[in-house]
Amino acid sequence: MYRPPAFATDDIAALHEAIRARVFATVACVVDDAIAFAYAPVVLDADAGSHGTVRFHLAGNNPLANIADRTALQISFLGPDAYVSPDWYETKGRVPTWNYLAVEGRGAAKRLNSDGLRQLLVDLSAVEESKLLPKKPWTIDKVPEEKMGPLMNAIMGFSVQFETLEGKFKLSQNVPREDAEGVMRGLVQRDDPQSRAVAREMRKTRT
Repeated sequence: MYRPPAFATDDIAALHEAIRARVFATVACVVDDAIAFAYAPVVLDADAGSHGTVRFHLAGNNPLANIADRTALQISFLGPDAYVSPDWYETKGRVPTWNYLAVEGRGAAKRLNSDGLRQLLVDLSAVEESKLLPKKPWTIDKVPEEKMGPLMNAIMGFSVQFETLEGKFKLSQNVPREDAEGVMRGLVQRDDPQSRAVAREMRKTRT
């Protein structure tokens, strides 16, 4: 990832927070001499003393589902992003830009066995269902076993322990405070959840 120093983020806690806020990942690797992409929600396990591990599953027919153990993967998480208008700056003569959060990790794929795959499905649904409270959480035991077997046979599960993990939080750190304040005001005034989320992230960098 291209990371000018002003935007580089290496704090593991901040990177994990960004991943948990946007668990839907882009997975990339080389398949048959070409870059292939897949898209999947992940469960993040914050391993002590490491960059962490993610677990995810893919449809069995996905070309990436047939990769061998130890295949190198790159996984990207894109957080909120928003257009920045030059009219929001106090300083005149600036040009449009884009603010955003991005996290990239690298590691080797490890196939999950059937027990590991089932636990991934349990953990993934538990995390996402917890966001829907006070709704009573859905649990995997509501799926009849005669249906669960074929469903699990149709997917492949993987874990990837990150060997590297880095972030780029481009949040107007390279402009004077009064310009950044103007950007935050402009973003908040938009009726757009993404823009407001970027404004909140910008505020964090200045507290």
